Amino acid sequence: METLGGKEHLCENLSAADRMREDMEKTGVPRADAAGMRAEPVKSRRVMNPERKRLLIHAGKTALAATFCWWLALRFGLHDGYWGAISAIIVLQSNFGATVTASRDRILGTLIGAAFGFGFSLFGSLPWNYIAAVFAAMVVCGLLGFRSSSRLAGVTITIVMLVGKGGSHWSLALDRVGQVMLGIVVALAISTMVLPDRARLRLRDGLAEEFLALGAFFEAILQGFRGPAAKNLGALRESALAMLRANNQLLEAARNEPSGGPGWREGLEMLAQFGRALFDALVALELAVKDSHEDAYAQRLEPALGKLGDDTHAGFEYVASCIHRWRFQVPPGGLNLEQDIGELDARMNAVRHTGIEVSQAEILRAYAVQLHLKQIARMLRATRVDTGRAVGAAEK
Repeated sequence: METLGGKEHLCENLSAADRMREDMEKTGVPRADAAGMRAEPVKSRRVMNPERKRLLIHAGKTALAATFCWWLALRFGLHDGYWGAISAIIVLQSNFGATVTASRDRILGTLIGAAFGFGFSLFGSLPWNYIAAVFAAMVVCGLLGFRSSSRLAGVTITIVMLVGKGGSHWSLALDRVGQVMLGIVVALAISTMVLPDRARLRLRDGLAEEFLALGAFFEAILQGFRGPAAKNLGALRESALAMLRANNQLLEAARNEPSGGPGWREGLEMLAQFGRALFDALVALELAVKDSHEDAYAQRLEPALGKLGDDTHAGFEYVASCIHRWRFQVPPGGLNLEQDIGELDARMNAVRHTGIEVSQAEILRAYAVQLHLKQIARMLRATRVDTGRAVGAAEK
């Protein structure tokens, strides 16, 4: 039976998690506090912490891209050179993957808008042909799955059909497309070559922090079953949910980046899926332990219940350290969650004959908690094992 860790190695595993927190603190990634009970952003004592540094770099890159577009427009005599600068400012995001996504949406919106704007300008008169053009472009973008581009298509139609200036609608449409393409090319070049920031690396650290937050959420839930409910349980749930949402956005951006080597995309996708599944399982466990802090039956499950809870929490931290180091193949020795599950099952059987002394609701609640704990422990083990297989298979 493959194990996930052990009491004799618990200090070693927790030390690895502490080192991981220190590493993420250096990169400005949010972390959980030392007690593992609250997730909060890292607050650096330095004036120039990593988050501020990232903000200044993004601002500098945006200013550089906009200025370079404007200079190119003046250098080559392009009309309305500010449109290229505007496009560069809009599409240049904090990481390369998000820049690619924004560039794709803007290109599609501009092309569709230019085509519809010119096409509808040949028929009828304002404002009816303009109304029809905007309506048709919005519908087409929606049907083709380009909803993010629909507003940009409407803006381009407005410029092509309503901006009064010399020249035909056709020349105005081509000029608009050319300026947007210039801004996008410059933004992509700046994002790639000037202090590049990769979404996949931020997602890796974000997923590691997500598992730490899930571990803190799990510990608080179980505390409410074994004793008084944790006062910050709601805050921990919201913190974990916020990390899930932020990592989902980073995952979308990472999909548009070069993979970064074998196994990166596969591993990140799988970890994100396991994170969502574990969060759902933890919410189910939270519902199962609701109003159970005075259950006498739960106290009879000690020490097996406490051992499984402590080892599962340590497992969350170990998986987080595996994500941060991007090494999944080597399991820690000792914390055998399957053995812990067996001991809890044995303890449940041993105290079953005492169930007549407590309410049926307490007994049913204890069995529900037992099932959820089994599911979470096995899902946690599968996170490391299956991700290691996916990464290893991609590297071969």
